[in-house]
Amino acid sequence: MSITLKTTTILGGTASHITVGKVAHGLMTMTNTASNPHPDEELFEAIKAGVDALPPGTKQVLNSAAFYGPPNDPLANLAMLSRFYEANPEYVDKTFLMVKGATTLTAAGPKVDTSIEGLHKSVDACNGALRGTKKIDVFQPSRVDPSRPIEETIRNLVVLKEEGKFEHIGLSECSAETLRRAHAVHPISVVEIEISIWSYEEQTKKVIAAASDLGVAITGYSPLGHGFLTGQIKSLDDIPGDDWRRHLTRVREYFEHNMASANAIHAIAEKKGLPSSQLAIAWVAHLGQHVLPLPGMSSKKRTLENLAGGDVVLTKEDLKDIDEVVEKYPVKGDRYFGDDNRLLLWG
Repeated sequence: MSITLKTTTILGGTASHITVGKVAHGLMTMTNTASNPHPDEELFEAIKAGVDALPPGTKQVLNSAAFYGPPNDPLANLAMLSRFYEANPEYVDKTFLMVKGATTLTAAGPKVDTSIEGLHKSVDACNGALRGTKKIDVFQPSRVDPSRPIEETIRNLVVLKEEGKFEHIGLSECSAETLRRAHAVHPISVVEIEISIWSYEEQTKKVIAAASDLGVAITGYSPLGHGFLTGQIKSLDDIPGDDWRRHLTRVREYFEHNMASANAIHAIAEKKGLPSSQLAIAWVAHLGQHVLPLPGMSSKKRTLENLAGGDVVLTKEDLKDIDEVVEKYPVKGDRYFGDDNRLLLWG
């Protein structure tokens, strides 16, 4: 199976000269569990398939992090990438690597440290895991550091950028106001936030609008609603007992209501002759030229299917049908675990 993708876009800030595929490739699921690990060959094939499907001169955005590995090996994702680039050096210049860091995951929630010392420690660890195979294109603190003004964080990131640690500066899970303040210190190239048919809150809309005003790209993660908008989940039994999604209030308390929404989206996709995943990705892509859906993919088949969602054109009738589903079945439950804002957009 092979495809040729058509839709491209450009990034923002100091990366506004770079053309990339419309749909970015999230790498988290490739290495985030110690059980049933994927063999390198399978993961490498998935990455190459997406890159090879792009028009000449277009880069594929790859999204990684310093904590996309199991608890005993948080840098596993970047280590996997180092092996990929060593085995496939011709793909170094065909990919645009985004890395989130400056964060330690703890039982109490993510601990963010964007002090100059904290950033040095995190970025050096990321570069160490990559072993010189590829320079980080965008480095992003994974959350806004609540202990210091965003202006200080950006000034610290500029120091590391000027030291040659990475090429461009990004943010993740920030508010529109924070983005504007950060961009005033140094151009921001990419902001990562959750966007899907199930996650399109007022705060999200404001960030997308601010990014458009400033010429900043947006990567919208979890465009498939953590898998619920793929059409593959039919009952609670389709979610393994040890799956983290079972802790979500959307699953634990409102499963039947939210599945009615997912089933209605699936029906629209069937009417259009599409996989539900492509409809959901196309919906995120239609929100703006600067918005890149960011699904996670671990196999060649899933990569090609999801990337093709960026080429899907939604009609006014399609969008109206989706809006009617959202109005009839507004998603219930929190994005993560209860009313815990440590994992949500910060101001």
